[in-house]
Amino acid sequence: MYHSIMKKQLIAICLLSWVATTTWAQFKRLGENIQYQATLQGTAGTGDTAPFWFTNNRYGLGTTEPNSMLVRGAIGRDAKADSARNWRIGYGLDLVGAVHHDSYFVIQQAFADFQYKSIRLSVGQKERPVELKNNLLSTGDMVLSNNARPIPQIRLELPEFWTIPRTKGWLHLKAHIAFGMYTDNGWQDDFTAGTTNLRTHNSLFHSKAGFLKIGNTKKFPLSITGGLVMAAQFGGEGWNLKDRPDHTGPFNPHQKMPSGLKAFWHAFIPGGNDANDGDYANAEGNQIGSWHLRLDYHGKGWEASVYAEHLFEDHSQMFWQYPWKDMLYGGEVRLPKNPVVRTILYEHMRTTDQSGPIYHDATATFDESIYGTDNYYNHQIYGGWQHAGFSMGNALLTSPIYNQNGMIVFMDSRIKAHHIGIEGNPTNEIGYRLLYTHEKSFGSYSAPRTDPTKGDFLMVEASYCPHQVKGLKVGAAYGQNWGKLLGQSKGVMLTASYTGWINKKTKK
Repeated sequence: MYHSIMKKQLIAICLLSWVATTTWAQFKRLGENIQYQATLQGTAGTGDTAPFWFTNNRYGLGTTEPNSMLVRGAIGRDAKADSARNWRIGYGLDLVGAVHHDSYFVIQQAFADFQYKSIRLSVGQKERPVELKNNLLSTGDMVLSNNARPIPQIRLELPEFWTIPRTKGWLHLKAHIAFGMYTDNGWQDDFTAGTTNLRTHNSLFHSKAGFLKIGNTKKFPLSITGGLVMAAQFGGEGWNLKDRPDHTGPFNPHQKMPSGLKAFWHAFIPGGNDANDGDYANAEGNQIGSWHLRLDYHGKGWEASVYAEHLFEDHSQMFWQYPWKDMLYGGEVRLPKNPVVRTILYEHMRTTDQSGPIYHDATATFDESIYGTDNYYNHQIYGGWQHAGFSMGNALLTSPIYNQNGMIVFMDSRIKAHHIGIEGNPTNEIGYRLLYTHEKSFGSYSAPRTDPTKGDFLMVEASYCPHQVKGLKVGAAYGQNWGKLLGQSKGVMLTASYTGWINKKTKK
């Protein structure tokens, strides 16, 4: 019996030692392959606003001020550092100090990623690239883009395309579902101060997406990808809400929106109604989505892509009740390696139809419903599809941060635009990027521009990464606006950054 007890104790000690050793090994690797980056950036210019591409598609870290400066420090570990393991862990912290921005101090990113094989749980706020588009050259996604500051969220995702088993490598899936909360209470209070404009606090966020790719580049050069993105703003507390003319009951301009389980369900599956819907209930919250289609051809040393995205804000445009006239079309060519041009991109966007200029709910005297005037990105409670003033969708629908009247709305939601992006690497140390956009705005159906207003936006950017100082990158950019849409302006932007490693481990 004594020997049996000793044997059990020995087994327990060995087991505890194994657990302790394994746990320590797991914690120890979290201190490996840590990357840090320090950035200093300054902008100087003339005009009422900074050049358009100095402000937009920078994850909310741009500013409309022509003269500004920011200092940025980030540290983190990419989950890809554990690519040889089933369990992968990543994390990051990104802090910004700024002058002539909407805030002197910003927590830009703070997140932790926990991944098992292909499935990841991401917690916190994190910059995420646009789906199915070039993150450096495109104008952006129409629903979830790289224009606004990240929203803190809990997100379950397949972050990369996952090959579905038993399909012989022909079917691939990418998807996510997320819930989070807006953090722009202070910005909304400051922006609307002294007015009776709409503002909200503690609004909740939801997004989901699914993409299916058909193709096997090892056997056939052409692949096709299609998918759906949907998002919603709901819950929270609203001030200065307006009563609909057809509302027949009592109405309070200050309301707390539902935020219980039913509200989360209505965000996930659009349903319910808003506080000021009156007798004609609509889906609860600010609902938005888009359909995606992309074709890619993989040649020998080169690639070509064409893609399309269709925005919708209700069922009338989600399916085929009305023609899909409003679209973002794009084409991209990645050329064989050469010292002149690596990638050329062109996009055309139109948002002028919006289901037509007429809206009419069915009544006893006229029982036909006409679902027009969609008024993209705008909402009667939440103002606009924005975070801290920046559009969460495509930047070409001018963000509320440009408004001089303290209104959190999109004044120019009906537009036509042409956009070109070019980038290349003349040498291993030198790179460049060029963006040029021509846009024509018709205002909105509720506030049309009597004459279409034009704007032209240009940015030319060059970067230098000297091989003598590994990790150092310096850049200079020139930007200019023409036309009446945002006025005349020009400016330069200088950037210096250094990236290094802490306890970097090379893969064996």
